[in-house]
Amino acid sequence: MSRPRIVIVGAGFAGYRTAKELSRKARGKADITLLNPTDYFLYLPLLPQVAAGILEPRRVTVSLSDTLPQVRLVLGEADGIDLDARTVHYTDPEGTRGTLGYDRLVLAAGSVNKLLPIPGVAEHAHGFRGLPEALYLRDHVTRQVELAAAADDPETCAARCTFVVVGAGYTGTEVAAQGQLFTDAQVRRHPLRKGMRPRWLLLDIAERVLPELDEHLSRTADRTLRERGVEVRMGTSVKEATPDGVLLTDGEFVATRSLVWCVGVRPDPLAESLGLPMERGRLLVDPNLQVPGRPEVFACGDAAAVPDLENPGQFTPMTAQHAWRQGRTAALNVAASLGAGVRRPYEHRDLGFVVDLGGVKAAANPLGVPLSGVAAGAVTRGYHLAAMPGNRVRVAADWLLDAVLPRQAVQLGLVRSWSVPLDTASPELARVPGRPQARQEADARSGPGAATEQETRPGRSTTEPTAPAVEEAERGVPAVEQPERRVLAVEQNDEWEPTEVASAGEAVISEAKAREASEQESPERRGAERQSPERELPGRLGPAPNAPEQESPERQAPEQESLERQAPERELPERQAPELNVPEQHAREQESPERRGAERQSSERELPGRIGPAPNVPEQESPERQAPGQELPERYAPEPAKNQPGGEPAKSQPGPDPAKRQPITEPAKNQPDGEPDKAPGPGKRTDADPAEGDS
Repeated sequence: MSRPRIVIVGAGFAGYRTAKELSRKARGKADITLLNPTDYFLYLPLLPQVAAGILEPRRVTVSLSDTLPQVRLVLGEADGIDLDARTVHYTDPEGTRGTLGYDRLVLAAGSVNKLLPIPGVAEHAHGFRGLPEALYLRDHVTRQVELAAAADDPETCAARCTFVVVGAGYTGTEVAAQGQLFTDAQVRRHPLRKGMRPRWLLLDIAERVLPELDEHLSRTADRTLRERGVEVRMGTSVKEATPDGVLLTDGEFVATRSLVWCVGVRPDPLAESLGLPMERGRLLVDPNLQVPGRPEVFACGDAAAVPDLENPGQFTPMTAQHAWRQGRTAALNVAASLGAGVRRPYEHRDLGFVVDLGGVKAAANPLGVPLSGVAAGAVTRGYHLAAMPGNRVRVAADWLLDAVLPRQAVQLGLVRSWSVPLDTASPELARVPGRPQARQEADARSGPGAATEQETRPGRSTTEPTAPAVEEAERGVPAVEQPERRVLAVEQNDEWEPTEVASAGEAVISEAKAREASEQESPERRGAERQSPERELPGRLGPAPNAPEQESPERQAPEQESLERQAPERELPERQAPELNVPEQHAREQESPERRGAERQSSERELPGRIGPAPNVPEQESPERQAPGQELPERYAPEPAKNQPGGEPAKSQPGPDPAKRQPITEPAKNQPDGEPDKAPGPGKRTDADPAEGDS
C-alpha cells in the first residue's frame, strides 16, 4: 500500500509547526511536502530589530531543509487548489508551473498587508510583513537622514526627518519604538543642521496603544514611547497620502517622505479562492481545524477562522502565538485522520504577551504578572530565544554586540521602492522586473544567459509576427564579428535597464567613412539605391525594379569571397540573404549589360561574381574579375559565411590594384528620397531564425 501524501501550503508559524510535528509522528510512513515561496521560516516578532539595524537579516530566518530533514520542500507560490481532483497548482521562482497531488491538505497560507480605501496609500506607503520590506525600511530611513543632513532648505530637512507609522498594534508600536532609537543614534554621530532631530508619529483610530492587550501593557508602551519623543496620536489616521506628505483625519498636513503601513493584516487571497464558507476573509473550520464538508482539508493560522472555545461565538485572533499552537493541533489531527492517534479540538491557555520597545525597555505580562522596564526586557528577549526554532546563539551574539558597539548606519541598496509594493499577495518576496515565463512557454534563445525577446523588449508582444530581416535588424544582431560592446545596467525611474555601449572608435571611423563616401557619390549609384528600401553594402547590385527584395544563395559565396580581398584596414560586415524566388531571378538575368559593367568597377574592393550569367548562357568567370593567384570554381556554390557557426575565419587575400578600378561609392547620405545618414554597420540578416538571439 502506498504511503499517504500530505501537502502543507505555507511555512509560517502554523505551517512550519505542522510540518515539524508531522515529520516527528510519521517517522517516514507518509510523504510530507511543504510548499513555500522561500526556503526559510521567518520569525516575524524580531523583524523590527532587523529594520533598526540590531539584527542581521539571516538571524531571523531558519532554514527549512536543515530543520525539516524528512519533509520535501517545494519552492513556489500556490496559484489554486482543485478540491475535487485533490491537487495544488503552483508556480516556482523561475516561472515553471507544477501540480502536487494530496491525500491530506493543510492550508496555512498566512496573511498579507491589510489595505484600506484611502487615496494614495497604495502608491506611497509600504508594509511590514516580510524580510524585503524590513530591508527597504532600514535603507530608506538611513537615506532620509543622510539627505536631510545635506539639505539647505529647512523645510526639506524637516520633511525627510519625519516618519509616520499608521497602526498602534504589535508591529506599529515596535517599529516606532525601534525606529526612534535608530534615528537618534544616527543624529548623535552626524548632527542635523539647525539643531533639528528626527520626528516619529504613531497614528491609530483606536483609543489607546495596543488595544488588543490589557490596559497595563498599553499604558507601559504609551509612556515609554512618549518619553522617547514619539508623538502618539490616538483617534487619528491618514485621510490622503501624497508624494510630499500625508493629510490626517483631523485636517493637519504632515510633510514627510516616509509612510509605514501597519494597520493590520488580512488573510491570504488563496483562502478566498476556494469558494468555501468564509468568516471575514478567513476559511471557516471546526474546532478540529477541519473544513466542513471536506474532511481531507485542514486549515490553521491566519488563513483559518478557528472557534474560540473559551469565548463561545468568537474566533481566535490572528497572532503568532495562536498560529504556532494551531500548527501542532493540526498535525495531531492529520495524523489521527490517517489512523495514528486521536483527534482533539484546539484549546489554548493565555500565557501572556510581550512587546519589545527597544533597548532595555519592554512591556510584558507573563502568566498574568505585569512587568515593565529592565525586567520586562529580560523576559521578552528570553521568550524570543526560547520560541525561535534556530539561530539562538547568533541572535544572542548580535544583541550583545549591539549593547557594546555602535550600529552601522549604511545603505545596502538591495531592495528598491518598487520591489515592495503595499498591494502584494507575497510580501515575503521582493518584486523583480521581467518575471520569467513558464519554461514550457518560453522561447529558446542561443548563447549562455541569452535573454528572451519579451525581456529585452518589454513593449512588444511575444506573439506579434515579425519578418525575419526586420526582427534581426531591430535586435541589432551582427552578421560578423563586431568591435567589443559592453552591456551596462542603467538606472532609469528606479528600474534597471540593459544598455548597449559601443566603443568610441567605431563611431568616429564610421562617421568619417560615411562623409567620404557621400562626397564621392555618383548620380547613377544614387538612382539605383533609391529603388531598394533595404540598405545594400557598397558596390552591391540591387534587385531589378519591381522585383521582390530577395537574393539567391548563389550570391552569398561571391560576396563572401570579396570580403577576403578587401583591404586589411577596413572590415565590412558579412551579409546573408534568403533564397531568391523565381521572379526575381528572372529579373536579375534580364539586367542590362550597362548595369553589370558599371557595378563591376570598384576602386577599393571588388565583389566577384556579383552579376549573374545571361539567360541560357553557361556561367563563365571573366578573367579580369579573378584575383591574382586565386582560382574560382566553375559555379559559385554557397559557402558558409566567415565568422559564422560552421564557417571559416576571414583571411586577408591580395586584392587587385585599386588604381585600375573606377570608384563605386556608398549610397548618398541625407539626400532627397534617399536614406538617412548611417555609419557602416552590420547588415540585416535575412536568413537567421527569428528566435535566435545574439550569443
